[in-house]
Amino acid sequence: MREVLDRRRKETTHRITELRALLDVADKLCTDKACVYVTGSFGRRETSQYSDLDLFIAGYGTSEKPALSRLDEILVKADLIDATRKLNIPEFSGDGAYLKHHTVAELLQMLGTPHDDVSNTFTARLLLFLESAPLIGSAVYKRITDDVIAEYWGDYEDHKNDFIPAFLANDVLRMWRTFCVNYEARTEREPEQERAKRRLTNYKLKHSRLLTCYSALLYLLTVFSETGTVSPLDAAGMISLTPTQRLEWMLSQPELAAAHTKISELLDRYEKFLENTEVPKEELMSRFLDKEKRKEYGESAYRFGDLIWDVLDIVGNRNRFHRLLIV
Repeated sequence: MREVLDRRRKETTHRITELRALLDVADKLCTDKACVYVTGSFGRRETSQYSDLDLFIAGYGTSEKPALSRLDEILVKADLIDATRKLNIPEFSGDGAYLKHHTVAELLQMLGTPHDDVSNTFTARLLLFLESAPLIGSAVYKRITDDVIAEYWGDYEDHKNDFIPAFLANDVLRMWRTFCVNYEARTEREPEQERAKRRLTNYKLKHSRLLTCYSALLYLLTVFSETGTVSPLDAAGMISLTPTQRLEWMLSQPELAAAHTKISELLDRYEKFLENTEVPKEELMSRFLDKEKRKEYGESAYRFGDLIWDVLDIVGNRNRFHRLLIV
């Protein structure tokens, strides 16, 4: 048993239980209409005492007439804000600017359009797939994930024996590229404190964000390598697991024996990353101001990326889905 992951998962379960107990108003207002799902460290089930809360509100109806009315939406947000303050969770980022309500119609209609990024539906939909868990409205959350899966798997019935989830895979790769802003190149003329802040963000990017995206691709690639197809049920199974749980699932697959050592090292190194970041932000910043410590963390992040590549190469074994991910 990996002690850090086990402790973080138990802590997250406890904190989500505490949150739910304070969201009676939001829960009643969302019934059969909407859900609230957490992402970030809460969605990955790896919170620490320093974690903030990232979440999305999603419901049925249309953008013109959502099932959750505007006034009810305000009350839901107020309940969420009140609950986080009572539990001493850091304030929502951007002064609540990202605390938005998306309808399922928007999540589906924006898929593949130029407006997907601008409207933030791309992020809401991809994080739903990659690192989410329902906070309230579990039944609606399940319906929404099923609806989004159906959209990505639209051609499945005609190719059920050899289906590659190319549409979703390309969106996941796009999500990763979106995360991959070149922090270092933009810091040359910035004060050292700002450069340290960007390097810290880059360190987190190359661990949690990288694993969020590629654990999903590795899970789906494993399924395809073993069965020659990927079904909607396989997608639902992937969504139900956190990024680290997907790696643990891969360790349970005897067909992946050749990759087990590297997968185990990925989990070990990810635990070390969680340990390294489980300190106040000021202390983390000071570490990235230290040249030797910064070098150590940078080399660790590079090794983590190498391991992802190695496992991807072993699992894919140059099959058609593997090729799609590379070219």
